[in-house]
Amino acid sequence: MEPLGTTSVLLLVCISCLLLSAFWKSQANKRRKMPPGPTPLPIIGNALQLKTNHLDLTLCKLSEKYGSVFTLHFGTKPVVVLHGYSAVKEALIDQAEDFAPRGRMPLVEKYFRGQGIIFSNGERWKQLRRFALTTLRNFGMGKKSIEERIREEAQYLLERLQGTKEQPFDPTFLLNCATSNIICSIVFGKHYDYDDKKFLAIMALMNDNFEILSSPWGQLANTFPSFMDWIPGPHHRVGTNLEKSKAFVMEEMEAHRQTLDPSSPRDFIDCFFIKMDQDTSVFPLLTSVLHDGKEFPNPTEFDPQHFLNKDGTFRKSDFFMPFSAGKRICAGEGLARMELFMFLTSILQNFKLKPLMDPQDIDIKPHLSGIGNIPQPYRLCVVPR
Repeated sequence: MEPLGTTSVLLLVCISCLLLSAFWKSQANKRRKMPPGPTPLPIIGNALQLKTNHLDLTLCKLSEKYGSVFTLHFGTKPVVVLHGYSAVKEALIDQAEDFAPRGRMPLVEKYFRGQGIIFSNGERWKQLRRFALTTLRNFGMGKKSIEERIREEAQYLLERLQGTKEQPFDPTFLLNCATSNIICSIVFGKHYDYDDKKFLAIMALMNDNFEILSSPWGQLANTFPSFMDWIPGPHHRVGTNLEKSKAFVMEEMEAHRQTLDPSSPRDFIDCFFIKMDQDTSVFPLLTSVLHDGKEFPNPTEFDPQHFLNKDGTFRKSDFFMPFSAGKRICAGEGLARMELFMFLTSILQNFKLKPLMDPQDIDIKPHLSGIGNIPQPYRLCVVPR
């Protein structure tokens, strides 16, 4: 190699090392101002320390070393993790206004562009949430009228369970159909048959997206969005699924627009038309609250005693927050609680649930844990009483 060429290469290496050193030093200075946490590697952050298929368990393990508030780096992005009831309550309830904004999720935000009740922030989100809650109440959420819809749907569910004729089956599909139909009755004003092809298609799209977003592929795509755009994988189906879901909703909206009567809104979409015509992310780890060993003696087991007093009466626990808490608490919590109660009581009044193995051997740990917990595949038999 020519001397000039050797000198150029050495100069380039020295400059690169100086720039990398300066960048590393600046990042170290920033980290000193953040809560403690494992030291991140350049570019990939703490990726090697995270089990992406069981993220919640990994974060709980890290909290044992770094405390209830600690920092992780997803790629170059710092994320503050809140572990345990006290930390989550202080953020989501005591300082609700400061922690109301939604953190970034690059895999889906390029399609939503800050729109919708889930991914919007600021005044837009406040208006959408206010409208959604008001409309849901007007259409019966928390009232007797919605109970009738749920009771009717429970009868459809019982008929399908009866049709299994005590043979083993996975109840996930039927339960998803029942709960989704309640939402469809409020949003679209119609009930779908469990064999309806359009209904089955939209259910499949939504379930596929939820599983992808909770999988390692989804978490990698949210951590390294620019890089993962060029890598083939199932995460690319998210956009395709969202476009197909959008087409389904737009078709329903157009049908509503053509038959709209402003004086007599039929459902959520009609109300929407009438209404329209007139930076550090924080990760509240709800798993750490729902499985708090101090509040629940056997946090990894199904134990009804967790919610009973010594005399057998119901005991309310502030640690039970499956719908989150504070400003971002699930807008459909009231509807979901009513569905859970009425569907479960209807099933238990009519059937005995028979497992295919010893109940002690049933694994209740999630199959995937990301933006949500996806249960292990399971089968059971329903035996008429």
